[in-house]
Amino acid sequence: MLDFISKSSANTITLVNIVFGSLSLVSTLHANYKIAALFILIAVVMDGMDGKIARKFGIMSEMGKELDSLCDLVSFGVAPALLLYSQVLYIFPYLLGLIAAVLYIMCGAFRLARFNVLNIKEYFVGIPITLAGTALAIVSLLASFIPDYLTLITVIFLAFMMISNIKVRKY
Repeated sequence: MLDFISKSSANTITLVNIVFGSLSLVSTLHANYKIAALFILIAVVMDGMDGKIARKFGIMSEMGKELDSLCDLVSFGVAPALLLYSQVLYIFPYLLGLIAAVLYIMCGAFRLARFNVLNIKEYFVGIPITLAGTALAIVSLLASFIPDYLTLITVIFLAFMMISNIKVRKY
């Protein structure tokens, strides 16, 4: 019984990650940008907890890894991109803001797929999507103090950093 509880607990926390990512999306739809950003930051906490629980109980699995990536794409890819598009990026001419938001989502998806295929234990290749999503949530919270063009540049920069070949040590 304890084995079942420990195995399901990591996946349950992973699913709570996507719950907060989804709540962020809904909050964005209602123009509650600060709440949407806070939901992304709560998803970050859940994302950190699921991995710790899986490692502690020795229950890491391919299913858990794939589920984590799908949840991460929603919470740290789609949610922050749409949040910043709705909040700031929509104002740019020639669809530049929309292109930046979609580029960020595409790079996030590529980064997660590459992570799952490479299966490197010592380091990440490119910055983790969780880090990029956290940065964009913080940018959202500070949006009234940041020039709009800097937000656009930050989204594009983080998109390319996720698919870069830089090595980031795992913590």
